[in-house]
Amino acid sequence: MTIHRDNPTTRTVLDLVAAKGVLRPADLQGLGIARTVLQRLEQQGRLTKLGRGLYAVAGADLGESATLAAASRRVPGGVICLLSALRFHEMTTENPSEIWLAIDRKARRPLIAGIPLRIVRFSAALLREGTELHVIDGVDVRVTNPARTVADCFKYRSKIGIDVALAALQSYVRDRKGTADDLWRAAVHCRVANVMRPYLESVS
Repeated sequence: MTIHRDNPTTRTVLDLVAAKGVLRPADLQGLGIARTVLQRLEQQGRLTKLGRGLYAVAGADLGESATLAAASRRVPGGVICLLSALRFHEMTTENPSEIWLAIDRKARRPLIAGIPLRIVRFSAALLREGTELHVIDGVDVRVTNPARTVADCFKYRSKIGIDVALAALQSYVRDRKGTADDLWRAAVHCRVANVMRPYLESVS
């Protein structure tokens, strides 16, 4: 068993990554700490490299926000969607075991060490429509907005279950996550207007 006697620099880096969940080399700027410290700690097995420029404590259970940031950093064209978007918007109490990530239909399937992904493929137009940009841990994270998330749940009801879609709709209305017009536009864009119409009428 290897025992590491940490110097102050190493301790500072480990404390910082533990606090942030995911650490970027840019986070060391202003601290006078060289980026090679991250590489050394990775070689020692004390940090895990999640992808280019992203490090986490080896074996750590990343928090929700840090996981979303890491996935978005590694897949910059991806969009957090469906169950992960529901969780992000606090429209469900369920915590999905995978990050639901939408990518272009022609994009290569991404793999990220330590982060399980559930990939959904959208057209280029749907990757843009009804999405929001959030900054998490300094990383741009694109997430479907509440109305679009509900429409997607109905579109992919065969994958996630109609009960999840209905619960999402009820949460949207109950918690006033958006307007009825926003929801209808999202339903039209996702081509589920006819599917959603009776449910919309029941909650209006």
